[in-house]
Amino acid sequence: MKIRVNRDVLADAVAWAARVLPSRPVVPVLSGLLLEAGDELTLSAFDYDVSARARVDADVAEPGSVLIPGKLLAEISRSLPAEDVEIVTEGAEAVLTCGSAEFGLITMPVEDFPALPTMPPSIGAIGGGVFATAVSQVAPAASRDDTLPMLTGVRVDIDGESVAMAATDRYRIAAHDFVWRPAAPGVAVSAMVPAKVLVEVAKSLRGGEVSVAMGDGVAGFESVGRSTTVRLLDEQFIDYRARLTSDWSIRADVAVTPFVNAIKRVALVAERNTAIRLSFSQGQVLIQAGGGDIGRGTEVVGCDLRGDDIQIAFQSQFLLDGLTGIETELARINMESPTRPALIQDVPGDAQPAFRYLVMSLRLT
Repeated sequence: MKIRVNRDVLADAVAWAARVLPSRPVVPVLSGLLLEAGDELTLSAFDYDVSARARVDADVAEPGSVLIPGKLLAEISRSLPAEDVEIVTEGAEAVLTCGSAEFGLITMPVEDFPALPTMPPSIGAIGGGVFATAVSQVAPAASRDDTLPMLTGVRVDIDGESVAMAATDRYRIAAHDFVWRPAAPGVAVSAMVPAKVLVEVAKSLRGGEVSVAMGDGVAGFESVGRSTTVRLLDEQFIDYRARLTSDWSIRADVAVTPFVNAIKRVALVAERNTAIRLSFSQGQVLIQAGGGDIGRGTEVVGCDLRGDDIQIAFQSQFLLDGLTGIETELARINMESPTRPALIQDVPGDAQPAFRYLVMSLRLT
């Protein structure tokens, strides 16, 4: 193989594909990036659960393929000078030249690299920005505990032009509804997608339109020459919609930015896993934390309260995860009692809220 490629194009593609490389590969070849040169250059990574492919333009003098240690290639490519990069295979080496810099990288057997999964059929498309926003709002509520796979995923329910995403770790539920463009009318699909993978995909593909594919236990996402497949979780999900509806007797509308900033300041004196206390009264909410060995903090923010005064407590990061998902200027906090969960939602006027976040309250101390 002999190719020449723009340094920035190569570094960007290598970094994107290398993000799925396992930190502890079960077999050595899974630590490699597969470079295939034909009409263009394709870079691929695979760990049996997640695959990534990036296609870029390159001057191909000699077609071929080579398997190169991926993380090392990522470190080298981003440190190269701003000149074109030439990669040539010579025996057991891939020789990478850029300006006066030259690296001879020991290659791995291409024939040992597993076959990448085929991209399933596309079922629709959505703007990358809308997709990224929905994922960023929902995914923080997914659990990081791999012993409970159901809680590490994002539930995706597609019904025609409507898409609903939801995640939970048992202490909160985040849900977002949005509209997309299905490939065919009446498409109906439900799937559990690993949240960690969905976050990476959303970050990397937010610039263009994202094509979504589903089939045979695999989900696929593709945009502007980059594609990812991921094995779906074979798990059931809770009936979360029923838990997001209630006859809330107390409602507080509060400006998001000053509220979030005040919580972050007051939380500086909160010990780990202790509560942030919110005391809602007419016209204001008092934010309190601390009182132990570190100290205490208080701050007052204005709010519009409908219903009785209430004092309620939350884990500070859980509360912030919900509030930072709000896209409107105001956040609405729906409550019933200090011992019941609260529902945080955006305030989009007369429309139905797209984002809803149910968070458990903590015992007041």
